[in-house]
Amino acid sequence: MSNNLDKKKVNSDWNYHPGIPLQNNSLFRSPLYPSFLIAWIYRNWLHLSEKVILVIISFLIWYFVYPSLDQTKNFELTWILQIWVINLVLMIMIAGGLHWYFYIIKGQEKRLKFDKREQGKSKLWDFSNQVYDNMFWSLTSGIGQLTIFQSVTMWLLANNYSPVNSFSSNLFWFFGFFLLLPIWSAFHFYWIHRFLHIPFFYKRYHSLHHRNVNVGPWSGFSMHPVEHFFYISSICIHWILASHPIHVIFHALYLGPGAAMTHTGYENLLIKDKKRLALGTFYHQLHHRYYECNYGNEEMPWDRWFGTFHDGSQLATEQTRARKKVMHK
Repeated sequence: MSNNLDKKKVNSDWNYHPGIPLQNNSLFRSPLYPSFLIAWIYRNWLHLSEKVILVIISFLIWYFVYPSLDQTKNFELTWILQIWVINLVLMIMIAGGLHWYFYIIKGQEKRLKFDKREQGKSKLWDFSNQVYDNMFWSLTSGIGQLTIFQSVTMWLLANNYSPVNSFSSNLFWFFGFFLLLPIWSAFHFYWIHRFLHIPFFYKRYHSLHHRNVNVGPWSGFSMHPVEHFFYISSICIHWILASHPIHVIFHALYLGPGAAMTHTGYENLLIKDKKRLALGTFYHQLHHRYYECNYGNEEMPWDRWFGTFHDGSQLATEQTRARKKVMHK
């Protein structure tokens, strides 16, 4: 099956990619035109998007299945296990659901899929299977540490050791914080990611995640326990800034199941030949193939500012490979 979407393919190294060179979609671009800002807000928050879906899930979880602040004033195994089960179920539903649709029933075949290859099966992987390997690290260390960070944060909020925000106390901040959290996470992710690419840490820890050159939904949260700790530490922002438990839940979903959405290996979900839900980005796909580039994401401008941006061109690939040789001598 083919349509106009497939005509964008110009580089034979990929099954599909958007237009090259990649454009600057950062909110921090200069000059920032009002038209771009309006388009950015609409794309991220005013129609069905990954972020909007996770916010809706966060509200539903808080009101129907999550332990209340009164319950979390003391560390008890019951409510901690409750959070763990919620995280586990959501990870299986989101990552598993995406894997089922894109890779088992092949719901849109390879349309808008970046990499030509299927998920790997070799001795490179634990269990000799990329999907099983990714599931193991995501559901053990990943969900375990995510639960620990959430539980500590809920305990801090419940005991007023961290500032608590509510609808009534500051409605503007309550909704504004949702917009800021992905930006904060992108800032935190860039610097943690650069740190993990120092050869000493890369070889021992981050290389486990980078076995996923051809990513799938289960790849996003598949990391070494040390990397999980640094990555999930982004949640500590709630220890110092006024937060509602819904903010904490959204942040945890964004880091965990949200990573499955951004690592599908597909750019978008197609429904009746129309793009309906943005998923993986070619920006980060380039990082998984070429390593020493695009450490951050399109929310923040750090890669452009510090000379690590890969725009998808052959020249950028050559520059990245040269940088990699210097770093890994």
